Amino acid sequence: MVAPRTLTLERLREVLAFDPDTGVFRWMVRLSNRVTIGDVAGCRVRMGGSVYVQIRIGGRLYMAHQLAWFYTNGEWVDLIDHRDLDGENNRLLNLREATPSQNQFNRARQSNNSTGFKGVTFHGASKLYMARITASGKCHLLGYFKTAEEAHGAYAAAAHRLHGEFARLA
Repeated sequence: MVAPRTLTLERLREVLAFDPDTGVFRWMVRLSNRVTIGDVAGCRVRMGGSVYVQIRIGGRLYMAHQLAWFYTNGEWVDLIDHRDLDGENNRLLNLREATPSQNQFNRARQSNNSTGFKGVTFHGASKLYMARITASGKCHLLGYFKTAEEAHGAYAAAAHRLHGEFARLA
């Protein structure tokens, strides 16, 4: 896929320098009175409960993680996953191309989870802990267990099998 609008790789590298070890972009040219050459590029924005970095180039806003991928791989990718879930950590080793499903696999445990384990809920009727996981658009019931830890063990095994490198256990 090509980058949206007319941002080329050449233009990106002309205006910004990217350090793959820190994940930081710095301005190479002065595009406005607010920018000095060498300044860190971008601003923090909150999106969907996470914080990301956006950079404005030519009047258009770009996500820094997408620019980092484009800058280093020469290919525009719509969905980039942050391995550690930190949207501000744009180190190249923390970024990977993902499908929408893979991106969902890498989500953290929901804040309203009362068991403390991802994929585990307490089933009041049976007084047991239920483990389940979603993959390929299907919810898979993994079973009922006496302890939340046992249920989480079943979830962890299924997550590794079904989600591979995108499996997140917490």
